[in-house]
Amino acid sequence: LHVGSLVPIMSLAHMQRNGHRPIALVGGGTGLVGDPSGKTEMRKLLTEDDVAQNVLGLKSQLARFIDFADEKAIMVNNADWLTKLEYIPFLRDIGRHFSVNRMIKAESYKMRLDSDDGLSFIEFNYMLLQAYDFWYLFKHHDCKLQMGGSDQWGNIVTGTELIRRKSQGEAFALTCPLITKADGTKFGKTASGAVWLDSARTSPYSFYQFWLNTADSDVEHFLKVFTFLPVETIDQVMEEFRVSPGQRLAQKTLAT
Repeated sequence: LHVGSLVPIMSLAHMQRNGHRPIALVGGGTGLVGDPSGKTEMRKLLTEDDVAQNVLGLKSQLARFIDFADEKAIMVNNADWLTKLEYIPFLRDIGRHFSVNRMIKAESYKMRLDSDDGLSFIEFNYMLLQAYDFWYLFKHHDCKLQMGGSDQWGNIVTGTELIRRKSQGEAFALTCPLITKADGTKFGKTASGAVWLDSARTSPYSFYQFWLNTADSDVEHFLKVFTFLPVETIDQVMEEFRVSPGQRLAQKTLAT
């Protein structure tokens, strides 16, 4: 995970602090297929060993932000149910609820259908698997809300529809926009590449420096998105910052 992943992680952490129980879903199963969302070419297929290694890394990183003690949050791996599915029963039980006409209108599929590489059949199944995940968590963990990046909107809504059709249940989607800088460039990249949440890949010093180098035009927004500071505290910090911008109090607060 890198700093771009922090938005959904912070969303889960806020939910937990307000009395909800987050379910962190690790894609050990869907990782074997690959999500076409936001990609103009097919992702490299990972081996089962690669995916298993990634799952272990994700668990240790998420535990820094979300409290998993006493089942205050749970972590599940969709490999536990997706890899056990049988193809014909899945098509009959789940596939019949999906319209191909509607699926190919989804933004994630449209982009790929218009590209030179096209859309592979294995990736075409991704939406069904993500919808099945939502239904499975609804049935087994009483999960009513799925959160993700805005590129996941179509996949998540498909899950709410599957829950309605298969279990006559009600479920909801909540997506976060992609964070960009004030100049329109993508957040989370530096000259040396991505800023990782693992100290073995990005040192604590470099991590601190990344936030310290935040542009004045971005710092208030980032304080609100990436910290748990009350809005009143952020307003106070920004007031002092505007009086003496050279001291970079806002950036230091954010980095800390």
